[in-house]
Amino acid sequence: MLYWMTAFRRLGWNFALQHAADLARAYGKPLLILEILKVDYPYASHRLHRFILEGMAERSRMLDGGSVLHYPFVERGGGEGDGLLASLGKRACQVISDDFPSFFLPGMLAGMGRELNVRLDLVDSNGLLPLRAPDRTFTAAYHFRRFLQKNLPSHLPESPDPAPLDQPLPGTATGVGELLSGALLRRWPRAQSAGSLEGSELLHSLPLDSSVAPVSCAGTRAAASKALGIFVSRKLSRYAEDRNHPDLGATSGLSPYLHFGLVSAHEVFAKVVSAEGWTPLRLSDRTDGAREGWWGMGEGAEAFLDQLVTWRELGYNFSSRRDDYAAYESLPGWARDTLEEHETDPRPHTYTLEEFREARTHDPLWNAAQRQLLREGVIHNYLRMFWGKKILEWTPSAREALRIMVDLNDRFATDGRDPNSYSGIFWCLGRYDRGWPERPVFGKVRSMSSVSTRRKIKIMQYLETFSSSEL
Repeated sequence: MLYWMTAFRRLGWNFALQHAADLARAYGKPLLILEILKVDYPYASHRLHRFILEGMAERSRMLDGGSVLHYPFVERGGGEGDGLLASLGKRACQVISDDFPSFFLPGMLAGMGRELNVRLDLVDSNGLLPLRAPDRTFTAAYHFRRFLQKNLPSHLPESPDPAPLDQPLPGTATGVGELLSGALLRRWPRAQSAGSLEGSELLHSLPLDSSVAPVSCAGTRAAASKALGIFVSRKLSRYAEDRNHPDLGATSGLSPYLHFGLVSAHEVFAKVVSAEGWTPLRLSDRTDGAREGWWGMGEGAEAFLDQLVTWRELGYNFSSRRDDYAAYESLPGWARDTLEEHETDPRPHTYTLEEFREARTHDPLWNAAQRQLLREGVIHNYLRMFWGKKILEWTPSAREALRIMVDLNDRFATDGRDPNSYSGIFWCLGRYDRGWPERPVFGKVRSMSSVSTRRKIKIMQYLETFSSSEL
């Protein structure tokens, strides 16, 4: 049984891996986990590759000596991994992979699926609500929240097994390895050790963008679990009150780990539930779309779950149902109309992509947000909205602003290239929002100013931290 791990890079809380393990037991077949790391994906860099390689090395250690064979293959050149899945598929009775609705993965899965001569199952392990549960694309958080309040309770008991490989599996890793021919392994050499995956020598030997340097946070399951534990124990209770203030450090820090599949939304939810001593009996009968009070949890937990479930899964709903989720034309008509009506408005400042990329604007607050992105691979949640709104204000057109936001986010953000990050970018241009009083440049799209942002949030320490251009 072959599990092709592409998005849910974890050995637990993973419906796709659980399905593969269940099939292996049902058919009496050993299980092989395949990971192929390409080098020619969009924005391939030392930052993104290092994050992925650290996780691959960790999984290699965890599976070493067990009954499951881990097959990590790292391309040294573009297209080097072509044919590997099809060759392994000839030796497999079935292939299982991850149903992720964004970036290049849907196209890659569709293309490689056509090469297989066996059944390919794509399994959704993205969020609490199955991708295909809604029958429509939602255009506002309020309407999606109402749908969740009516439909999510029936899905909450359907949680993945935290440890699907703990139950005995047929065969051995050695037995699986014996099925792989010498010719196959010579053409697509399997990484022989965890050390060979995480060493700097491998990273620097690959044709990647070295100007986007790795970040300090590790791309491992251990790091994700630690961040989750710290958030729930130290920050969750004050999340509602303090999350918008960069100086107060109340955000979860989980978005990179959620994006790379190192932690599951189900696991995060389970940790919150445990901390709150919550049971489904505390769910409200209301289905009015209210942001607070439905879960029957504390204020911090309610606010966090609105982000984790409502806003995150709203983006997954859009991406899974719209092929044009990252295109300008996917904006609501009212937003496109008003932005285009104001396209000729004088801009107070205009900057090129390079000037934005290098944080060379007149605004110290915007520059600080961009420097955080360059150094840490993330932007504080509240400031990411301000970051996007100012790009819209300081570029000649909304189309150009979108191009710049996507380039910066997908290139530098460890949580980029994700349905949730595209939601944030497009929200800056009017998606999921309503019309506001008309202003120059923005038209009826909501605006944000540096003065009002500074007034609303605690930011002095943040500005000091990211005042320097040194990376």
